[in-house]
Amino acid sequence: MIELIRHLELSTGVEPKGSIVWMHGLGADCWDFVPIVKELAMPEDLPLRFIFPQAPSRPISINRGQIMPGWYDISIAELERKADEAGIRESQTAIDALIEHEITRGIAPHNIVLAGFSQGGAIALQCGLRSKHRLGGIMALSTYLTLADSLGAEKSVANSNIAILMAHGTQDPVVPLSLARTSKATLASHGFHVEWHEYPMQHAVCGEEIKMIAAWLEKRFQSPIILAR
Repeated sequence: MIELIRHLELSTGVEPKGSIVWMHGLGADCWDFVPIVKELAMPEDLPLRFIFPQAPSRPISINRGQIMPGWYDISIAELERKADEAGIRESQTAIDALIEHEITRGIAPHNIVLAGFSQGGAIALQCGLRSKHRLGGIMALSTYLTLADSLGAEKSVANSNIAILMAHGTQDPVVPLSLARTSKATLASHGFHVEWHEYPMQHAVCGEEIKMIAAWLEKRFQSPIILAR
């Protein structure tokens, strides 16, 4: 049995109807997005389990080798190039284990959503697009697509129609908007439909975006199409 990665859990009610595995960004920790649960203000009749994994600490080359929480190493400023494939796949394995754990707890795969910000969003895409289980959706915030060259061979038939939400700041100095748009185009070239939103912000999450996320999540979990799978 694979030991689960360290994580926090927060349920909005008893007997959750679904689970959201939400990955933080580079240098942050599993507490980073905990406050957003209250801000989302999900309906009382839609209890959900939020799972916030903690990325392992590792040297990050672009930050002069400083050790910090990261889902993978970044070696140069051009984020999409020379990806740390070993680190990405290691993190993918860890998140896949969390998905399997949720299934054993009685959560159907189609009621599991992967979410993440920046590096965490890259891992959400990496896992969700390749998962053998038909998941409920992928939420990728202020992020980009990694290991795009292998997506054609590795993309999951089960998730060929998965709901993908991408949102990005037009003034993001960390992950350029152009890179996110390119990632969206790459996903489209592989047949994926992406719901796309841009906001006048930097590398962050804004209030208008949180309202949009809440509506998207509610739709994912309350849609008759999803619940009937």
